[in-house]
Amino acid sequence: MLDQKLADDIIAAVESGFADQVKLTQDLVRYPSLRGQEHTAQDFLYEQMARRGLVMDRWAIDVDAIKHHPGFSPVAVDYNNAFNVVGTHRPREAKGRSLILNGHVDVVPLGPLDMWERPPFEPVIEGDWLYGRGAGDMKAGLIANIAALDALQQLGLQPAAPVYVQSVTEEECTGNGALACLLRGYRADAAIIPEPCGDCLTRANMGVIWFRVHVRGLPVHASVAGSGANAIEASYRLIQALHGLEAEWNARRVDHPHFKDLPHPVNLNIGKIEGGDWASSVPAWCSFDCRISFYPGVTAREAANEIEACIAKAVHNDPFLSNMPPRIEYNGFFAEGYVLNEGTEAERVLAGAHARSFGANLQSRVAQAYVDGRVFMLYDDCPALVYGPKSENYHGFDERVYLPSVKRVTAAIALFTAEWCGVEKI
Repeated sequence: MLDQKLADDIIAAVESGFADQVKLTQDLVRYPSLRGQEHTAQDFLYEQMARRGLVMDRWAIDVDAIKHHPGFSPVAVDYNNAFNVVGTHRPREAKGRSLILNGHVDVVPLGPLDMWERPPFEPVIEGDWLYGRGAGDMKAGLIANIAALDALQQLGLQPAAPVYVQSVTEEECTGNGALACLLRGYRADAAIIPEPCGDCLTRANMGVIWFRVHVRGLPVHASVAGSGANAIEASYRLIQALHGLEAEWNARRVDHPHFKDLPHPVNLNIGKIEGGDWASSVPAWCSFDCRISFYPGVTAREAANEIEACIAKAVHNDPFLSNMPPRIEYNGFFAEGYVLNEGTEAERVLAGAHARSFGANLQSRVAQAYVDGRVFMLYDDCPALVYGPKSENYHGFDERVYLPSVKRVTAAIALFTAEWCGVEKI
């Protein structure tokens, strides 16, 4: 356990540097790192890490290099601007345990701009809240990782073990960014991912699948619509069947201890639908995009098999679709969930760091969304501590992160790093 004076000095160093940390977070939020546009934000982070003396690595995700891996999620977009950035700290003499500080730079789409109270990429502070797309999910966490090392440096100290500061992309849609880091050779004895967890540790995480269903219809003039087959309306029937599968999966929560007390752990979302060509023509086509979660311990392929069986049953019972079967395309997350077992040494160290920073015991939660922790937990036997600040409205309008929480989480990360890795003088 850390000496009390050193722990107090680290907390004070985070406090003294927090104004600069907030400004750096605002600077990062200003970069509109939507999918396919992440490179400018990654350039900014590359520069910030390089200034701090980290050994830098920057590369575009190579699909051919990772598609063989069981953790790969299918993708049909261009990865030319899908860059990962990793800054490596090397100690003079490695005495402690190595650490990955991971975060994702990509953010989700904005929706209608007129539904935002504030411009999404113009970060604003009101009271204790920092507003902006990505402020909570998870640019405040990315900067917290850097600021934790800054606090040690301010005291003339550095980790006495390798530390890899990762800024990855594709977290919001495939998880392939973190996977690409693993397959590039970045491994450590523990990982911290400061996602917006409400000052809690993520104990268990659902798996997620993205898929698109393509439906064909029989186009005729709208004046004789009954003689054709409407692909949009047929899609509604398939969506209804998929919601039936969602209900079946939710009923199984009693078999999954970490999720059995949640009223609705499995969620099917119809995230996008498009179809038809003309108001006076019965639609000849419709495609709809889905996201559904499933329990840890179930493989993505097993979940996909049930999805396919559900659609096949609905098609069999439909007079038109049985003669014009839809096509299923997997176009994003194909990712399994995980459980972080209690009692690891990494969790013990984090619990102590959290208690010193927050003055309260570390609580845990379960997550119904995807996080990159699965890459470390499932494919590298590395304890992933998904632990980050309080945030609201992420994936919605007027996303915001609570700055007092960011400060305390940063201190906890710095305290964890000092104990887990050990420290040496710069």
